[in-house]
Amino acid sequence: MAEIKSTLEKVLERAAAMGQASKEELASEEKNKQGMRLAAEYLEGKTTDLSGSLELIEKEVLVRKGLVEVLLRNIILPRDEDQQRTEKAMQGLLELGKNSGELVTIFNEMKQILDHYLQHKQEIRNQVEEAFRQQMEQAMAQQTGQAGLGMKIDPSQHPKFQEEWSRITGEIDGQYGEALNQHKNLVAQKFSVTL
Repeated sequence: MAEIKSTLEKVLERAAAMGQASKEELASEEKNKQGMRLAAEYLEGKTTDLSGSLELIEKEVLVRKGLVEVLLRNIILPRDEDQQRTEKAMQGLLELGKNSGELVTIFNEMKQILDHYLQHKQEIRNQVEEAFRQQMEQAMAQQTGQAGLGMKIDPSQHPKFQEEWSRITGEIDGQYGEALNQHKNLVAQKFSVTL
């Protein structure tokens, strides 16, 4: 009869197997991390361009993969007007792609998406603020029986505004994030990387 192993014995065997990565797996992981470090140094300004590492990047697929993944992860919807990190990531990918015409086109489209996102978000915010301002003025006029008491009303401080703006921002971020991710996937395909 076959010996039945306890659950604990099975778990211990799996844990031991997981803890013993092969030398090849460890080397692969280290090359991937090396690419990630190169990208981080580039984005932080410690390395001004990637051309000095280009030979290593072209020779080592896993270094290139780690580098591309990190640069792509840093192309994001801006929280404010500052898009320097995103632009730096795009520039790094262009360097890696040797300024390929296809990549230039994709990045130009991405920049348009990002610029339109900021503009659209600000326009919507202004509209929502104005609508809340009018509602608040009407509510105050009904309560006091007087219109326009000369008070400055800041609708952005109202909890209902914050709630509504959060909902709207989520929708806008979702729409533009999806468009940005489609373009990032195109770039990833050009570098034979999956996101």
